Amino acid sequence: MFPIEYLVMKDSKDINNYMSALGESAKNASIELAASSTKLKNEALRMMGDKIEKRRQDILQKNSLDLDNAKDKEIGDALVDRLELNNSRIDSMISGLNIVADLPDPVGEITKMKPTPSGIKINKMRVPLGVVGIIYESRPNVTADAAALSLKSGNACILRGGSEAILSNTLIAECLDEGLTQVGLPSSAIQLVNTTNREAVNAMLKMDKWIDVIIPRGGKSLVKLISEEARIPVIKHLDGICHVYIDRDADLIKAGDIAFNAKTYRYGICGAMETLLIHKDTAHKLLPSLCSRFQDEGVELRGCVESANIVSMKLALEEDWTTEYLAPIISIKIVSSMVDAMMHINTFGSSHTDSIVTENQESADTFLRTVDSSSVMHNLPTCWADGFEYGLGAEVGISTDKIHARGPVGLEGLTSQKYLVVGDSQIRGA
Repeated sequence: MFPIEYLVMKDSKDINNYMSALGESAKNASIELAASSTKLKNEALRMMGDKIEKRRQDILQKNSLDLDNAKDKEIGDALVDRLELNNSRIDSMISGLNIVADLPDPVGEITKMKPTPSGIKINKMRVPLGVVGIIYESRPNVTADAAALSLKSGNACILRGGSEAILSNTLIAECLDEGLTQVGLPSSAIQLVNTTNREAVNAMLKMDKWIDVIIPRGGKSLVKLISEEARIPVIKHLDGICHVYIDRDADLIKAGDIAFNAKTYRYGICGAMETLLIHKDTAHKLLPSLCSRFQDEGVELRGCVESANIVSMKLALEEDWTTEYLAPIISIKIVSSMVDAMMHINTFGSSHTDSIVTENQESADTFLRTVDSSSVMHNLPTCWADGFEYGLGAEVGISTDKIHARGPVGLEGLTSQKYLVVGDSQIRGA
């Protein structure tokens, strides 16, 4: 870990030299990690959890200072919510480290393939990506989650958190560093970018010599910038425009509870429902009571003309269907069929998470098969889209790309495969 004085770096040359040094040391560490035993990696992960537990109060104190600074800068309620740590969230961080330690190690896993006519034996082996660069806003827990998944999958990582969380992130990173060194793994396997200068991000995006993949976690502007500027492959999602569709065959009690939870569980997460779609035959039965629950919770309603004729609300604009509010605001649209609902989702959605509420299994199967999102759900609120809840231990992000990693990215998403080809002197063309 580099000393804290790098926080005040202003000179571009100094920043580029600093970032290059991080990259080179990460690349060297990745070679050692790729050959490290599962036992050693697991010991490090559990030790990291112990270190965080021992410094729990210090972390909460630093986080309180970050929160005060963020509120002074008026960064917005959604980011403040993501920034805040409490005992429950620290418990989750520690639990995530231990769960990842308990998960099977994907590195070295061999998938057998069919034999070839030539007699050559061809298999595939799962291997680390190398060095993972993670750029994120708020969410200090990402520091631990991303580090855990990177380490277990045999990757070194370079972490660049937002300036609003610098104090929290620095202390958490110190705990991770102590866990690594105590078991004899290189501290450069997990490195936090200590400077808050934004030029560090620009430098990081050009480090294709050292970094193998970039994963951004943050707002649309951040992800867009990284996608456009990076010389390195990017695993990303731009928006979490998630839908719940309440079908004509939905159980109304289930539907109300699911829709309410999908919106109000936490406004600032990317799996929060932003648009409610409801079948015309169900709307009159459910919307009055459901909208009353939303209004009692302080949720602003924006709806289509048909919705506004049932419950008083603001008329939704075209832009509402493509807006990730991350706030107590919801858009509502009445549709004439499930087909219309799926067309709306595939047109205006962000391929993140979408759910159908119905007791009709045939309709559910069609929805699950047809909606083109990284997670598609039946009779569940969209806020379940989370790597921890999917059994991944944690997640380094949620990908809406159509590449090897889609949905919550866990251990397997941070690995690739290489061919293993074994023969016995077969000569091609002989």
